[in-house]
Amino acid sequence: MYYAYILKSKKSGKYYVGQTEDVEKRLNLHNTGKVVSTKREIPWEVFYKESFENRALAVKRERQIKAWKSRDAIERLESSNKIEDPRFPYGKSGQMTNFK
Repeated sequence: MYYAYILKSKKSGKYYVGQTEDVEKRLNLHNTGKVVSTKREIPWEVFYKESFENRALAVKRERQIKAWKSRDAIERLESSNKIEDPRFPYGKSGQMTNFK
């Protein structure tokens, strides 16, 4: 199983979008400063994740979310718990998990 995920910095409120096979392990890497792009905003928490059958689908979803370039669109994922962009073929490919 692979995941597209969004982290939220407890320090600054910024978001980070990524994909991985193990969300908890990846979160640990972010929170221990081993990811250069996120170490200034430690600590991070999982804000949102979706599971996918393969890495290609998780990467596709990660790129889609990054392309939004909108904090509002990311925050709508949490509040609406549904896909905001009809171009993404969600269907049976993934499952959303909302954390708050």
